[in-house]
Amino acid sequence: MDARLNYFASPTGGKALKYFMSAGKALQASPLPAATQELVALRVSQINGCAVCIDMHTKEAAAAGETAVRLHLVAAWREATVFTEAERVALELAEQGTRVADGAGGVSDELWARAAEHYDEEQLTALVIMVSFMNSVNRLNIIAQQPAGDYEVGQFH
Repeated sequence: MDARLNYFASPTGGKALKYFMSAGKALQASPLPAATQELVALRVSQINGCAVCIDMHTKEAAAAGETAVRLHLVAAWREATVFTEAERVALELAEQGTRVADGAGGVSDELWARAAEHYDEEQLTALVIMVSFMNSVNRLNIIAQQPAGDYEVGQFH
């Protein structure tokens, strides 16, 4: 399977993605825990069905020491006992922030209050931008039908 577009070969795509990907690097350097970032990126990608991002974030998380059990249970995190309360809140925020078009109303005030109990304002800012960033990346990949399975750890970092 070949992708419909090679964004990096396009002058417009290359320029735009240079800045876009620098936003991803800024998020990596944020005070939001790296494990939380990968779990959120994975969950958003699962919801959107972005195979290439699922491939990437599963491999990156595993290389960073994430366990296979936790990675396998992200899709069913509500019933899993392997996530901290802070991670559970981040995963729920990722879901509500991703499913805005489903008529869910976005992130509820109740969830936001719980998130503020676990994360400071800088971490919340990073979390919100991470959810938005991943939704954008997912759409770029899904529209262009980027194939999955060949990602190598560190390829885009």
